[in-house]
Amino acid sequence: MFSRFDGQRVSLACALTASLVMGGDALASTINQNSSWTINRGASTTYRVVAYGDSIFAGYKGSLSSVAKRSGPQVQGEYLAREFNSNMEVIRRTKSGAKANDIYNNKIVAERSYMQASNTRVVMFEMCGNDYLQARSAFEDQSGTCSYSGLDTALANCTTYTEKAMQAINQYATTAKAKIVMNIYYPGFNTDNKLTSCSDPATGKAINQRQKFLPYLAKSNWRTCSLAEKYGFKCADAFAEYMGADYDSNGDGQIDREALRYKSGETETDYVTRITSTLVATLRDSNTHFVNASTSYDYMQSDDTHPTFYGASLSVGTFGGTATGSGAPDFADSAVTNGQNTQWNKSGHERMGWLFSTMDPTAP
Repeated sequence: MFSRFDGQRVSLACALTASLVMGGDALASTINQNSSWTINRGASTTYRVVAYGDSIFAGYKGSLSSVAKRSGPQVQGEYLAREFNSNMEVIRRTKSGAKANDIYNNKIVAERSYMQASNTRVVMFEMCGNDYLQARSAFEDQSGTCSYSGLDTALANCTTYTEKAMQAINQYATTAKAKIVMNIYYPGFNTDNKLTSCSDPATGKAINQRQKFLPYLAKSNWRTCSLAEKYGFKCADAFAEYMGADYDSNGDGQIDREALRYKSGETETDYVTRITSTLVATLRDSNTHFVNASTSYDYMQSDDTHPTFYGASLSVGTFGGTATGSGAPDFADSAVTNGQNTQWNKSGHERMGWLFSTMDPTAP
């Protein structure tokens, strides 16, 4: 996403040693923030959800030592446990601050054994956020004539490693009934609505930063969902869910988030035009996600990067590590109506996990 971790000015700098150096908006170093939590329904069978990614799936909450328990994969696992009437082990293998190549090489490939377990039923991943965050940070530091090479490289690397990740998961996750990739939302959407400090090489003038970034993000998201179709993955369109309202704000007869969603068969050019021009007026910063015309919820934490969450935290150690544990579902079956718990649209991670749940297999 022009999205995600890993770019913030928070307490990380205080908690880390000098080897973790903040660079602009993007964290220069990475840290493992893994977790393994079993949702125990008292069933005789336990299935597994495996999630690979960066700080988004980790449930980063401004701390090296703890993460949100109910990050998107955990929320999805609870819905799935109810659907299967089974216990569900949710494995998050995540590296906060990592770029796409790092997630691919050091998580998806190096830690493939987690998805090779015979009880694995869902494998999901997200990547690329840090590629774009770091490219944005470098771009913001430019003066003189603007160079777009860093943005081009981020897009190319995201495309390359997203495809490699899908190929690897198809090879290793032989018992998975569903494979899901999440595209990237745009944190800082309002903040980026400003002029650059550098000048466009063609016009010699400063340009609007958001208008420059948004087409890159749209291209990235189209490629992610298009690759998903090619390799048998389901594409969780976080961009549409986070950036579009849950009602028809422009009177075109479509719910905004549905109108923004990736459409099978649409060309990259047509999708980019739809997002950056036709429907651009319906895009909203995720700090105010409107569930109806008069009610909004904040989907972004104070760092304007990571999703908000509901509930408790998990300890991963002083400088990152793995959190483990088990417990009953956070929501009783009676608190779930039409596949939605009572918090499903009130925070970023709950919304994410609900979106994943709509792509779950119907049986183990």
